[in-house]
Amino acid sequence: MDIQSSWDNQHEQVMWTPSETYLQRSRLLRFMNKYAISSYQKLCEHAADDPSWFWDAVSQDLELHWSKPYTRVMDISAGIPWARWFIDGKLNYAYNALDKHIVKAHDTGKPEIANRAALIWEGENGSVKTYSYTELNQLTNQTANVLQSLGIARGDRIGIFMPMIPETVAAVLACGKLGAIYIPIFSGYGPEAVATRLRDSGAKILITADGFFRRGKLVPMYETAAEALRQTPDVQRMLIAQRAQRTLNIVSERDVLWDEITPNQSDIFTAVETDAEEPFMIIYTSGTTGKPKGAVHTHDGFPIKAAQDMAHIFDVQPDDVFSWITDIGWMMGPWAICGVLMLGATLVIYDGAMDYPEPDRLWSFAERHKITMLGVSPTAIRSLMSHGHEIVEKHDLSALRAFGATGEPWNIDPWKWLFERAGKSRIPIINYSGGTEISGGIVGCPTILPLKPCSFSGPIPGVPADVVDEAGASVHGAVGELVIRGPWPGMTRGFWNDTARYEDTYWSRFPGLWTHGDFAAVDADGFWYILGRSDDTIKVAGKRLGPAEAESAAVSHAAVAEAAAIGAPHTVKGETLVVFVTLRPNYSPSNALAEEIRAAVAGALGPALKPERIIFISQLPRTRNGKILRRLIRQSYTGQQLGDLTAIENPDTLQEIAAAGSLRE
Repeated sequence: MDIQSSWDNQHEQVMWTPSETYLQRSRLLRFMNKYAISSYQKLCEHAADDPSWFWDAVSQDLELHWSKPYTRVMDISAGIPWARWFIDGKLNYAYNALDKHIVKAHDTGKPEIANRAALIWEGENGSVKTYSYTELNQLTNQTANVLQSLGIARGDRIGIFMPMIPETVAAVLACGKLGAIYIPIFSGYGPEAVATRLRDSGAKILITADGFFRRGKLVPMYETAAEALRQTPDVQRMLIAQRAQRTLNIVSERDVLWDEITPNQSDIFTAVETDAEEPFMIIYTSGTTGKPKGAVHTHDGFPIKAAQDMAHIFDVQPDDVFSWITDIGWMMGPWAICGVLMLGATLVIYDGAMDYPEPDRLWSFAERHKITMLGVSPTAIRSLMSHGHEIVEKHDLSALRAFGATGEPWNIDPWKWLFERAGKSRIPIINYSGGTEISGGIVGCPTILPLKPCSFSGPIPGVPADVVDEAGASVHGAVGELVIRGPWPGMTRGFWNDTARYEDTYWSRFPGLWTHGDFAAVDADGFWYILGRSDDTIKVAGKRLGPAEAESAAVSHAAVAEAAAIGAPHTVKGETLVVFVTLRPNYSPSNALAEEIRAAVAGALGPALKPERIIFISQLPRTRNGKILRRLIRQSYTGQQLGDLTAIENPDTLQEIAAAGSLRE
């Protein structure tokens, strides 16, 4: 059985159809009705045919504040890879996230707009803080004044190496108000990874914290930051938020304590009038080889794309309470801050482990804050469902109107568990896939269309996506490469100081098409599927297989908790299937169990795709937000150079994998 018949057989039934409540509420339907567009497909086609019309309409729909109006929407005179947007316009995204709402409250005589909760933070120990739009704006202004007093000016780069705490959100927005460029850095990185990003970006200041807590244990963040700065002599100052309230041996001429300097600053700061195409963020994404890539994003790019996705796909409106379990160093952290606040909704952030101190922590968190839109990863759900149905069913989640999911393909059983057990079969799972360089999604599931398990409704309006074969021709009903056929504002403006690498990475395979590196398919009913990275594709004796298919088959065995499938070199078949598995409690590795799992995979995929090996492993290597790093599994197993390791949370697992690889025949 090849991958096409596999995904066709697994995803047949529509399991959710929008009720009249979802349709009447829909912001997207209001947008379509305004322009007399009769269907979602026609909207996508119109946006692809006339992107200038579409993005001008989006600007109006989002009620963006332009301090100077743009004269043209799009300029592709330098070629599609270097498209420029909102020509001559001036827009500051931080003003649109905060000041715009406060001005609106004043102008309309509706103080409740400014007094609405902008940010709610919960720590692992149960601490909670809430900030209204007015209060978050005041904290942001104080932070901007701190940074200005430390010598930061428009265009300077600032590293933000912090846990998900209120100071992190204020720091991000303060950089925007200043016209500075921030570099979000994963809170779990080691010194070398932090230093690499600071050096490459030319950062002047690092904002960090004294520490944070995971599973009740202190993570001493300051020491990591200090060591990174010893490797980065050009970073002049370090601003330290006191999350853990620790006593530090600070370097007096370099280190500044947040709690000592910020309260004394003015809470008034006028946002810099930034050019629309001015960078506001450099976010690093790991490459297969070489140093991490610094994707450059502008005020009129990433924030507008984030807000548009939330408005048109997730249907986020001012009465929403939105939370996505993430980190500032992953795209979804900056994405949530930009989009939620620009739309005037409430952002809820969590600083801690999702299953600590009890396995139902995520569900109690959602219940406690009456969250309406909760973003999770498939990996997180696979982990949480192992604790049983009662951990979610005992909580009142009636406020929820949608789940969001991104990061990796679903297996059907976890999808159904989330839909049926947590969502009571009443709310959609908004599958969402794109990337750091995209500024959000390529494909998604708007709340006005029906859903099949694990699927996407199709491309997001404004992103003209397609699936193509090896010659670049469109294909439906077959597996191909996910591409984008035209520009959109959220596309990165290249890699920092490395334009050639940007062009080679995304534009070289199919000239004129953005090649995203994902393996995708569209079924006979028009539903889309992302089947894993295209460089994860396994081809056994000419039969193409997506890793998610083999993994779903493996986890169908009662003993298997998680699985990761790779293709290993084979002299006859080209590649052979190898599956790494972690076991559920009360199961132990054995040859007999390995044979049972091999048989389960062969039974699901066909005898030709029976795994050569089942390898038992204590953990699968993954990023902090749960994405399984199949590239590193394959490279470790086959003895290749590993390239960039900064994204991995648990590098010790690679030794286990390499040891298993050394036993290959």
